Amino acid sequence: MSETPAYRVAPGADISEDATIGEGSSVWHLAQVREGARLGTGCVIGRGAYIGSGVQMGDGCKVQNYALVYEPAVLADGVFVGPAAVFTNDHFPRAVNPDLSPKSANDWEPVGVTCETGASIGARAVCVAPVTIGAWAMVAAGATVVKDVPPHALVAGVPARRLGWVGRSGEKLVPASDGTDAWVCPRTGEWYVPDDSTGGLLLASSPLADAPRPATLTDPDAQDGLPA
Repeated sequence: MSETPAYRVAPGADISEDATIGEGSSVWHLAQVREGARLGTGCVIGRGAYIGSGVQMGDGCKVQNYALVYEPAVLADGVFVGPAAVFTNDHFPRAVNPDLSPKSANDWEPVGVTCETGASIGARAVCVAPVTIGAWAMVAAGATVVKDVPPHALVAGVPARRLGWVGRSGEKLVPASDGTDAWVCPRTGEWYVPDDSTGGLLLASSPLADAPRPATLTDPDAQDGLPA
């Protein structure tokens, strides 16, 4: 792997001269980063991954092997894109126009997927643009996302639907034991409350010794997270 003062590039990676790669980032074998793309600091682009023209990525993002991130996607800080996941960019895909003439770049308008801070996209998931994946949300492996995902939501299936909530640690949240509408992370003790402005959850505070404890759940399915 070759090294520059700013970032590392493996043999066989294809990085446009017009792309911007942040300090400490790594681009692995056979990955392609197109013109106008911008990667923040400390990003990792896995083997065979594709980063489209003008894609914007924040700091600390990880795009795993063979994932396809088509323009004009926007990824905030700390976004995880699992192996072979796909971000589409054509809401009405056709190879030809109604008269069967080949479509050109001027015959369609690309639309992008937006991932907010800390969001995770599981392996082989498909995000059908234009959708927004909310902050710290988690899309399970193999899901197909066709509508916006609220912050901290756990979604799975085809089409994806919400099965629960996750905290910043990635653990599935459980209801607080005090009868409120709060949710608690069993790993960190952080608790979360509904955010009416997004339809998702909002971190209520740092871990506290007197934070509401997880309630006892009777539904075994509600206790299990889904692998991403």
